[in-house]
Amino acid sequence: METLADVVASLDDPDRPAVRAERTHDAREFRSRVYKTGNALRHRGVRESAGVAVLDVPAMPALHTCFGAALLGGVVEFGPDRVVDARVLAGPTTELDAYDLPRGGQRVGWGAPPADPSWLYFERDVWSENPTFPEPEVAADTPFLGGATHGEVLAAAVEVADGYDGDDEVAVRAPLSHPGTVVAGVVAPLVAGATVVVPPAGGAGTVAVTAGDDAPEDRVVSPDDAHP
Repeated sequence: METLADVVASLDDPDRPAVRAERTHDAREFRSRVYKTGNALRHRGVRESAGVAVLDVPAMPALHTCFGAALLGGVVEFGPDRVVDARVLAGPTTELDAYDLPRGGQRVGWGAPPADPSWLYFERDVWSENPTFPEPEVAADTPFLGGATHGEVLAAAVEVADGYDGDDEVAVRAPLSHPGTVVAGVVAPLVAGATVVVPPAGGAGTVAVTAGDDAPEDRVVSPDDAHP
């Protein structure tokens, strides 16, 4: 595997729990949701080097947006400033009005239906998209997250994944705005065959990715140790 697109393509086992939030999403389901999100983002102008800003909230659509943007070569930022320099801003619908976008910027919301019909709405527009995806054109040197390329993020994730096994459930308890959280809490478990846990609805896991020491899990991985 060389890119995040390769990680997504490998998620083909319907019996493997890949992500647990309000419920458990199997690997194939997660992949199809990512593909749908990538297709929807393409329609909104996301392409190589386009910025995709995602509010730093623990939610399945945030993960779908991250990986969907990666398939297109988009550069992902979690937790953007109030003045957003990106093609797309994604997050809970009720929070998106607090941000200023550049001309042509697109809002992508989930949760409550947006009052503005021009906004892309996950529960309406993304879920109706095609669950298949053309062969991605991203490469290992394509920029992706926090100044790191696909290859650099994946290399860091593979190193962390050596400490996980298929029975591990990795709870994301640090901000996604730290690239090490995405590496250790999301990409590495998918590489290792473990399960990503999205608190609070996903409950506790066997491993926590956190900068603190108050997690209910017995094992802890610091995002500082997984920075790409």
